[in-house]
Amino acid sequence: MRIGRLAAQADVNVQTVRYYERRGLLPEPERTRSGYREYGRDDLLRLRFIRRAKDLGFTLTEVKELLDLRVGPRATADDVRLRAQAKLATTRARIDALQQIEAALSRLVASCDAHGSPDQCALIHAIEAQDDNRRED
Repeated sequence: MRIGRLAAQADVNVQTVRYYERRGLLPEPERTRSGYREYGRDDLLRLRFIRRAKDLGFTLTEVKELLDLRVGPRATADDVRLRAQAKLATTRARIDALQQIEAALSRLVASCDAHGSPDQCALIHAIEAQDDNRRED
C-alpha cells in the first residue's frame, strides 16, 4: 500500500509516517520503480503500535526502546514490564503535580473578587508573591 493509505489506516498524518521513518521507528520501505513507497501489513501494525504507545504517554525514544525489545534476542517480557512500570511512576508523578497546580489555581480563583483593574487583582498579586518567594529560596 502507498503512504496515504497506510497513514489513513493507522489514523496518522502522512508527514508523521515520514518522520517516524527518519527517526528509525519505521523501517525504510521498499520503493516502486517510480519511487513511491510501498508498505505492507507489518508496517501498518508497527505504526498502530507506535500510535497506541504514544497515546499511553510513551515518548518516541521510549517507543523505539519498546520496539527494539520486541526483536532483541535477550529481551524478556519483564524488560517490557519494567519500562511500563517506569512510565506509570512518571505518569503518577505528573498527576500529583497537576493536582497541586489545580489546588493552587482553585485557591487563587477563589481569592479573586474580579473588581477593579488588573493591577488591583488579588490573583495577580498572589502570583507575583509566589514568584518572589521562589527567588528567596
